[in-house]
Amino acid sequence: MIVTQNWKREVVKGDVLIEGDRISAVGHVKTRPDEVVDAAGCIVMPGLINCHSHVAMSLMRSVADDVKLDKFLDMTFAIDARRSPEDVAIGAALGCLEMAKSGTTAFLDIYYDEDRIAKAVETVGIRGYLGWTVLDEKFTTQKGKPIKNCEAFIKNHKNSPLVKPIVSVQGVYVCSDETWMAARELASKENTFCHYHVSETRPEVYEHQKKTGKRPVEYLSSLGFLGKGDVAAHGVWLTMNEVRLLANAGVSVAHCPVSNMKLASGGVAPIPEMVAEGVNVCLGTDGCSSNNTLDMFSEMKFASLMHKAHKWDAGVMSAQKCLDMATVDAARAIGAEKTLGSIEPGKKADIVIVDCSNASMSPTRADNAVANIVYASPSREVRDTIVDGRFVVRNRKVVTLDERSVVQKADEEAQKLMAGLR
Repeated sequence: MIVTQNWKREVVKGDVLIEGDRISAVGHVKTRPDEVVDAAGCIVMPGLINCHSHVAMSLMRSVADDVKLDKFLDMTFAIDARRSPEDVAIGAALGCLEMAKSGTTAFLDIYYDEDRIAKAVETVGIRGYLGWTVLDEKFTTQKGKPIKNCEAFIKNHKNSPLVKPIVSVQGVYVCSDETWMAARELASKENTFCHYHVSETRPEVYEHQKKTGKRPVEYLSSLGFLGKGDVAAHGVWLTMNEVRLLANAGVSVAHCPVSNMKLASGGVAPIPEMVAEGVNVCLGTDGCSSNNTLDMFSEMKFASLMHKAHKWDAGVMSAQKCLDMATVDAARAIGAEKTLGSIEPGKKADIVIVDCSNASMSPTRADNAVANIVYASPSREVRDTIVDGRFVVRNRKVVTLDERSVVQKADEEAQKLMAGLR
């Protein structure tokens, strides 16, 4: 059963032919293949795309649970300041493994030491849209100038088949006008886009408004920073004027419902309003310190339920819309709508096979397949993950590296990182 996510959103029975790194046929395939992968009793669907993460923070899973936001920030910043390139690398590998095994084939990341993260991406074999964090020098623990670090990272990785280097900006609370515009200039020069946090919490918005007289999106618009193809993460505390500014500028918004709810920073992002105004909305998990998982299936479910409950309307944020936000809309957000996000001839073979033979996914039919993908949250039923036409996970086992070794090293590094902090 193929959940194509094509423009008709067709769910069809049939075959998918992969040649090299591309899908060459969908439906009835007459070509005699070199290898047949039996997907009977399964859903074949596009790989999910996580549009906001800090993958290396997988090593910081559950470090600051059930505490108020200010304490959470204090705890995570204290740990983050102690990190080394080595533990960033193992944290990134751990996160990439988790995503591959739960059906995510591409992700958008903000962090530092992205060269180490890029190596993990290439070793595991999924796609990484990676942005080295840019912020004012006085606020960073990075060695050297953040904007120069970002520029060097882009130049060193622009030709990788699985790594797409981008420009990431931390947020208004640690970035001057000059930093924002330097980031925009770099993105323009390197023909890439900017990814940044915006209006995640009420204190962020009100403090910036008190300081500048403008809310964050209004401020970025007045600078001339907002650019077509950008991805703004969170967007919880937005006015309708700001929503329209984002829509007019062509900025996508990465909605992170689980992280926002878990941190209890208050408010519900105006996602239905964004969609109505023409903002392209995608989904992100954020990091494991504020979410505890990188599971995009559960993110789709929570995105739908959050807005149904908030609006008292079960028809808001349908299963189909949430699947769109994790596939075709996500691909559009990262500028990859021509190559990713759906199962169609000519697109990259980034494909996930979900086993529907178990109790948690039975019954699955063509008319309820999309609903089961979103509401049954079948990350545990991902059998195979294919990226660029190659297996990363086959029969539930990672085939690109030794998963047990990565998990063991991650446990060891996490213990070192946390030593003396609890």
